[in-house]
Order: sequence, then structure tokens, then C-alpha cells
Amino acid sequence: MQDFIGVNIVWAAIALLLIVTVFMAVRVVPQSEKYVVERFGRLQAVLGPGLNMIVPFIDTVAHKISILERQLPSSRQDAITADNVLVQVETSVFYRIIEPEKTVYRIRDVDGAIAATVAGIVRAELGTMELDEVQSNRSRVIARIKDSLANVVDDWGIEVTRAEILDVNLDEATRSAMLQQLNAERARRAQVTEAEGKKRAVELSADAELYAAKQVAEARRIQADAEAYATGVVAEAIKANGIEAAQYQVALKQVEALAQIAKGDGKQTIILPAEAVAAFGDAFKLLKGR
Repeated sequence: MQDFIGVNIVWAAIALLLIVTVFMAVRVVPQSEKYVVERFGRLQAVLGPGLNMIVPFIDTVAHKISILERQLPSSRQDAITADNVLVQVETSVFYRIIEPEKTVYRIRDVDGAIAATVAGIVRAELGTMELDEVQSNRSRVIARIKDSLANVVDDWGIEVTRAEILDVNLDEATRSAMLQQLNAERARRAQVTEAEGKKRAVELSADAELYAAKQVAEARRIQADAEAYATGVVAEAIKANGIEAAQYQVALKQVEALAQIAKGDGKQTIILPAEAVAAFGDAFKLLKGR
């Protein structure tokens, strides 16, 4: 009986050992992680997401590394631009681990190393640019930071997915000077606008005067053409009909003069020489003859 109990205990121990062995040999890795496996303290393998097998009691999972994208805490770096302006740049970097074996065995503090690298790159890049260029070309600065950082962190098994410049702050003296410059520029633009307005007004006035002068000249030309035409008609009539046509034209002018006098208020007193009265008589005879 005791032998039977002993045999059962042995089989139970063997079964338990098998269960523990299988349990230790099978590793299920989540989708968002990778496992670094060591054998006797040395790198043996990197397990990807899914079901994996290792040698129990020999291989051990030394590190469980998340491969999700990470964001470094926002950091500020002091830098001096090419035109000797002190600026404080606030940056943020996003990265993810793609080769855990490099990250584990080549760098101790990943976040600290990346932050220090970013600070150096920012100072170096801003030192080659003037302040206006930094303010207006942030996208180019960000691209340079990302490219430079990618070359450095490649040995750490890290991929930089995004780099951002959150803010560029200036010291109070520089900010005050820039504000004065901005106000001066606004005043200059206002003066230029006012001067251009006055210039435009003068130009429009000159154009109006020129147009009026042209219209007056055109009216005079038309009037002169009409008078020349009338003179030509009279000359043709005189040429065709002789002295009677001339006398007829004189008679018309005299009648028109009398008509203008008749339009008065009746208080006019007109004294005419006897020769003028006789001339009017002859004119009326001519008109009646017509």
C-alpha cells in the first residue's frame, strides 16, 4: 500500500513538473509588447506578439518592452540665434521602440537621452538661423530636428515619429524692442497708405481737369466746324445768287437783333440813326421779296 502511495506521489510530481515546464515554455506576448529573452545572462531572442516557445529553466524573459508610441514630457531649451537673440524653445518629441534589444542593452535612460539630444540639436540649428527665420519657418526647423534626431537614435532601436516646437519665447527686452519695431512698421504703413491716397486724389483731380479741358476743346472744335460750315454755305449762296443773297443774310441778322430787343421788359429806349432805319426798311423789303 505504501508502495502504491509512493508511486502515485511520484507520478503526481512528474505531472506537476510537466505542467510547470509547459507553463514556463509557453509565452503569449500581447500585441503592444515585445519580450527580450536571455539565456544565462546573454541575449537569446526577441519574442513578437502571439504564441512563443522558450526553453524552460534555461531561458528567461528579462524585459517586457512596450512598442506603443510614446511622448516625451515637454522641455525648454535656451538657444541663441544667428543675430544674437536669446530665445527659449519649448519642444515635444514622439517616438516608439522598434528594436528592443538595442534599447535594452545600449542605453539606460531613453527619455533622458532623447531629451538631451533634442536640446543639443535645437541649439545647433537655431544658431544658424535669425530670429525672423525661426518664427516664420518652424516647419523647416522641425524637419531638421527630426532628421538629426533620427540619425542619432537609430543606434538605440528607436524611431522618432514626430517632433514639435510648441513655443518660442523671447526675453522681455527683446520682446519690447520687437513691439516698438512693430508699432513703427504700422505707423510707416499708415503714412504710406495716406500718401498713396493723397497721390491718388491728385491724380484723379488732374484726370478730371484734363477730361474737362478735352471736352471744352472738343465743343469749341465742333462750334468752329459749324461756323465754318455756315460760312461756307453763305459763301456758296453769295457765289450762286450774287449780292441779293448777302443782303438777305444781313436782313436775317437784323431781324434776329430786333427779336432779341423785343424780348426785353419794354423799358428799353433805342435811338437809331436815320440810315439804320432806312437799312431796316430795305431789309424788310428783301424779306418780303423772298
